[in-house]
Amino acid sequence: MSSMTDITEKIATGLEKAFAEHGFAEPSVGDLRDAAGVSMRTLYKYAPSREDMVRAALEHRHRRYLRLVFEDLPSDPSLALPAVIDAIARWMESEAAHGCLFHAAVAAAPRDEKLLQLLKDHKAEVAERTARAAGLTGKETDLTLILEGLTQSWPLYGKAAVRSAKELGRKLATAA
Repeated sequence: MSSMTDITEKIATGLEKAFAEHGFAEPSVGDLRDAAGVSMRTLYKYAPSREDMVRAALEHRHRRYLRLVFEDLPSDPSLALPAVIDAIARWMESEAAHGCLFHAAVAAAPRDEKLLQLLKDHKAEVAERTARAAGLTGKETDLTLILEGLTQSWPLYGKAAVRSAKELGRKLATAA
């Protein structure tokens, strides 16, 4: 028998995939139910509104992103930032070729303060973890600009954006 955690994970995984593939406006609740692989009753039990479904998908994505980007970083701070940039590039290549799902969610519901807070919290945690790993505490804003520049320019420039992000990171680390 599945535990509540397994069901929650299954729902969040399906919702994240549906929103990533189809955006936030297109999928109907029926489409979302199908993507989650549960009954409508179960979907609504765990995510009582469409807004809850979006938040569940983004919270799931946040956890996956942090695992991919920050697991197994080199302990040498001089190697950590290039490793973070490479991990983000892998994420963009496999998961987010069209840009950041958090930004897309906020763009689809610009007045949703909870979504905006999820976006802010996600970006702040990424910057804080990167700064700590790279020995650049106090440079979180600079790191956010580099990493956001990478994710936002990826759809246009791909690997050239990675090279630029690494060069900017190198300059930041040298100046620090």
